[in-house]
Amino acid sequence: MKRLTMLFGLALIAVFVVGAVGSPAAFAGSGEGNARVLVQFVPGKKAAVQGALSSAGGETHFEFDALQTIAVTVPEAALAGLERNPNIVMIEEDALRYPVGINKSAYQAEGQTVPYGVDMVQARDVWDVNRDGTIDAGAPTGDNRTVCIIDSGFFTGHEDLAGVNVSGYDGNLPWDQDYSGHGTHVAGTIAAMNNTLGVVGVTPGTVNVYAVRVFGDDGAWAYSSTLIDAANRCEAAGANIISMSLSGGRPNNTERRGFDTLYANGILSVAAASNDGTTDLAYPASYDSVVSVGAIDSAKVVADFSNQNVQVELAAPGVGVLSTVPYLDATSLTVDGVTYAANHIEFSGRGATTEALVDGGLCLTTGAWAGQVVLCERGDISFYDKVMNVQNSGGTAAVIYNNEPGNFLGTLGDGASSAIIGISLSQEDGQFLVTNSLGHDGLVESYYTEQVSSYEYYDGTSMATPHVAAVAALVWSADITATNTQVRDALATTAEDLGAAGRDVAYGFGLVQAADAIAALGGGGGGGDDIAMHVEAMNGTVTSSNRRFWKASASVQIFDVDGAAVSGATVSGDWSYGGSASCVTDSTGWCTVKSDKIYDFSPVTFTVSGVTAAGYYYDAAANVVTLVTIPNP
Repeated sequence: MKRLTMLFGLALIAVFVVGAVGSPAAFAGSGEGNARVLVQFVPGKKAAVQGALSSAGGETHFEFDALQTIAVTVPEAALAGLERNPNIVMIEEDALRYPVGINKSAYQAEGQTVPYGVDMVQARDVWDVNRDGTIDAGAPTGDNRTVCIIDSGFFTGHEDLAGVNVSGYDGNLPWDQDYSGHGTHVAGTIAAMNNTLGVVGVTPGTVNVYAVRVFGDDGAWAYSSTLIDAANRCEAAGANIISMSLSGGRPNNTERRGFDTLYANGILSVAAASNDGTTDLAYPASYDSVVSVGAIDSAKVVADFSNQNVQVELAAPGVGVLSTVPYLDATSLTVDGVTYAANHIEFSGRGATTEALVDGGLCLTTGAWAGQVVLCERGDISFYDKVMNVQNSGGTAAVIYNNEPGNFLGTLGDGASSAIIGISLSQEDGQFLVTNSLGHDGLVESYYTEQVSSYEYYDGTSMATPHVAAVAALVWSADITATNTQVRDALATTAEDLGAAGRDVAYGFGLVQAADAIAALGGGGGGGDDIAMHVEAMNGTVTSSNRRFWKASASVQIFDVDGAAVSGATVSGDWSYGGSASCVTDSTGWCTVKSDKIYDFSPVTFTVSGVTAAGYYYDAAANVVTLVTIPNP
């Protein structure tokens, strides 16, 4: 039987609802009775497979010739027949990918603030050592590197991003618009200008940015094929680093091969470990060719929402990260001349009202609150019920204060709404007002303005990811002859060890450190006196076969920059059926890896993912070839 991987259903990430594996009819993102899949074809058989897909009523979305794969929506009833097609290697789900969810809180901009994460990752230790507010002459700033941001867009009209050298690609929507805020917040952490406004980025307005938009204004999902296409566009635009504050719960073989190829081509991909607060793996972060980033707070403690697993490689600031957003969400309560910070209760009304404060207790029922601003303590019933009890009592606003220290984010729930304003306060402020200010006039204001320059604090591994991507740009800009593997190794070996000694599931190797990584890299021609090496040739063959399974081998030859064979090099790579393998080259520069038993009688490929050797550095951009296909026996 040919391998058929069809995993229907949803596994949503972070703040999204988690679903279970279901029947094909339950597959999301397709019409009734249709399935969106990735179809890998036998090399040289693309036209034949295209014909079969067309005959089956398929709708093609993307064609990835380098991966011998077509992304297509087909009727579910056609899958069984396609599975038997001898020109098709594999069919798998085109898995969903989401922007990693966030918590956020308002910020009142006053001059320029240096977010704590900038110094925690040693950014100013690289470009403003004396802390005089100006960039040191000759300091690495990332200006010769390009970071590609795959996200919800980039608000080019933002005051703190106006001087950034940015271009992009319109995916689902224009790249230079962002009504979500997610992509613009990521961009600010990477590249906000060093000026008198708002914040400053890890690379202070100096790195080149390429933005590829894949998400909607409402945070709507994309597919793994969308992500592969976006990443390929990053490569075509000359990106050195790809920053992905996104994830999904299912691995995808085609996606993995895509990122392996990008890594072999010299690109460093960085992605969010995700916000489930579990040990679950999330993708693309958990592919070996991608750097998985966990989130820590200002005390260098792992965030409770940050996924913890063996693929977490680095940690970076991801709690209370201040950065740029393309909207102003201004919500407050003013009493006796004192303004109290507040959050808008999602889906409640907006506007302003000034009325006397009254204590509503827990607001479990309606009360005699007509024409008053009602203080409600959090607890026992939903925010929707509290707000509606106030509204049905004639109250003009519901002020819900926390039942534990600090403020919170609240919602009425999808599909719900209220005519009156609903806001949240901290426990401390709420209790003070109940004790000291009942009967005093309270001005409640809540306004939302889009496409303006503003700033907010966000939480999430989405916020940690751009710290690492930007640090990689800083480090790489200090030595542009270094390879992506050298930069990655420098980040890992110099990370500040946190948690258990050595690499662990919460922090990976630790907190990324820009200045230390630059020192370790040495700034000297791709590894000091190290010699560049690359993949010169590959071949493969069937080694054995019977009725139940077969085996294959792949051979790889490594040459240096002068065309001499490199002996003692460790070559690592991946088989398309899911296995990985490595070998060490002999005096001729050749080494051979052998497959496990292969029960799918279809062609397989072996793709080189990395090469290491003492005294050499891997120059992936010089590779003559990166994969070999072994025909089925």
